[in-house]
Amino acid sequence: MKHLYLSILLIVLCLDPCAAEESAFRDISMEEVQAAFNRPTPPHPRLLMTDKQVTRIRVELKSQADTQAFYKAMLAKADDILGQSPVKRVKTGRRLLSVSRRCLDRVIHLSAAYRFTRERSYLQRAEKEMLAAAAFSDWNPSHFLDVAEMTAALAIGYDWLYDDLSKESRLSIRRAILEKGLQPSLKNKGWARGTNNWNQVCNGGITLGALAIMEDQPQLAQQMVHRAVNGVQVVMKHYEPDGAYPEGPGYWVYGTSYNVVLLAALESALGTDFNLSQAPGLSRSAAYYLHVAGPTGRYFNYPDSGSKGGFQPTVFWFASKYDQPSLAWHQHQLWKDAMAHDASALVQSRLAPLALLWCNSNQAAPKDLNWRGRGSNPVAMFRSSWTDPGAVYLAIKGGSPSVSHGHMDVGSFVLDAEGIRWVVDLGPESYHKIESRGMSLWGRSQGAERWKIFRYSNLSHSTLVVNGQHQRVNGNASIIRFSGEKSFPHVVFDMSSLYAGQLAQATRGAALLPTGQVVIQDEFKATDQAATVRWAMVTPATVSIASHDRALLKKDGKTMRLTVVTDKKIQLKTYSTAPKADYDARNPGTCLIGFELSLSPGQVARTVVLMTPSNGNTEPSLDLPSVLQWSKPQ
Repeated sequence: MKHLYLSILLIVLCLDPCAAEESAFRDISMEEVQAAFNRPTPPHPRLLMTDKQVTRIRVELKSQADTQAFYKAMLAKADDILGQSPVKRVKTGRRLLSVSRRCLDRVIHLSAAYRFTRERSYLQRAEKEMLAAAAFSDWNPSHFLDVAEMTAALAIGYDWLYDDLSKESRLSIRRAILEKGLQPSLKNKGWARGTNNWNQVCNGGITLGALAIMEDQPQLAQQMVHRAVNGVQVVMKHYEPDGAYPEGPGYWVYGTSYNVVLLAALESALGTDFNLSQAPGLSRSAAYYLHVAGPTGRYFNYPDSGSKGGFQPTVFWFASKYDQPSLAWHQHQLWKDAMAHDASALVQSRLAPLALLWCNSNQAAPKDLNWRGRGSNPVAMFRSSWTDPGAVYLAIKGGSPSVSHGHMDVGSFVLDAEGIRWVVDLGPESYHKIESRGMSLWGRSQGAERWKIFRYSNLSHSTLVVNGQHQRVNGNASIIRFSGEKSFPHVVFDMSSLYAGQLAQATRGAALLPTGQVVIQDEFKATDQAATVRWAMVTPATVSIASHDRALLKKDGKTMRLTVVTDKKIQLKTYSTAPKADYDARNPGTCLIGFELSLSPGQVARTVVLMTPSNGNTEPSLDLPSVLQWSKPQ
């Protein structure tokens, strides 16, 4: 097979023009925080959605049909909550988190419904919910996310309903926020300057509580805000330089939503977010979330993320804050689909009512088809169109298994075409299921029990396995080549450190060709020991092996052709994704397709895998040069 797209490569030899930017972060003094508090204390409600904004939204509801539909779905959900029993302090394993989240979901929907309708049944049911939570012995401070989300629930309800709550209820709820939320945060504070979503969620939830009762606890509120605005900067730095979130799209929703709520609440209550919203990494992160969703509607679900993201009102805050309507492109598509089929899909998020505050009808298709996010867990995404539901979409990651929630998935990718996800990530395991067995799920050493779980090791991901061994936990694959040019969009990762002691060198390139075909090209070199390298990808399709180097994937009446180009002896085959132990999840309807090749000591090899959708061009000949020649170094 020879001579395809060699000329393309000569066009794309360009150096990334993006220059390093000076960080926007700085130490925010207590004096600055105190100055913000010295303003006249705004009346309740002051968190996120003020009465002035409610008045504006009421006017808009009269003329905007889509917003009316959302509003009716929100009221329908509140109506459903009316008949449900209040929350009870029932833990699942070591967590009370599901109870805290249920309380927040109920309180914010009921409180919003009351503020717009003044129907007292919503007020009374929200009050009942908050008093039930306030009566808990504690909010489970040993797992502080539980405290943060419960504090957020009672803070929003207390603030939004303040004038109409009884004095006795206000006292009980305020005391609970103080004694079960704010005061425990002074003792359990490892998250305060952490590097993952705990920082954002806990600082966000506790700050909501502090701002809700700031007139009663002014010094403590200032202390909470000072800690939050400095502590949250630690994790916000991990969005830099491009906005990619190290913990993947699922935790982007969790951490970033609370980060946004923190900044928006500071703005509404104190008149300033201390300029944190201008941090370039955060301001670019909605572009990450936009690109991480494929045309099938499924997300590139690494590492502990599900593939279905659902409607996220936080994205509209970004589109409005930075005046970039295209950031909400995918959310508008979800909105349209829900309007056509089931409007209740729009109010599944516990923060859904905030969509009324942030959403607007401005729409614009994104301009960039291709996107690269550097950082501690770098990713790249490519697509052939934003408007074609059958577009080709390729997303691939580098990074390290050592990041928070990380898997041994370095080099792994997903692929959409013709409305089908052909290459999938199996997703996370059930935390509670693993922990209830007494297994350590969160270890990060090379021999940690975490890596015994099938879904977490490279054995279950669309990447390389060498000599049946795991990737190296301390390895890290950075982006060394990238181009978003439409003639040959591509990315190259140096994965050598992930296979230290197994291979002397390992490099993976991925490209979306103008024909709609996808190329995964690997180049590796053996150490002074022989090695067996397995190339494999996870697919939900039915696989037919046609020859040693060709296979046909079939799903839902569509096909995808897979061709391997290499001068080494190989045989395509399938590998089972069935559970390897009784604690492993089942993976029905999936398998791995791939091949193995043997390397003698010091031997160099290259493999090129070409995937051609059924609506793609006739399979061409292929003769790409080394991935190191695809473009200039980054």
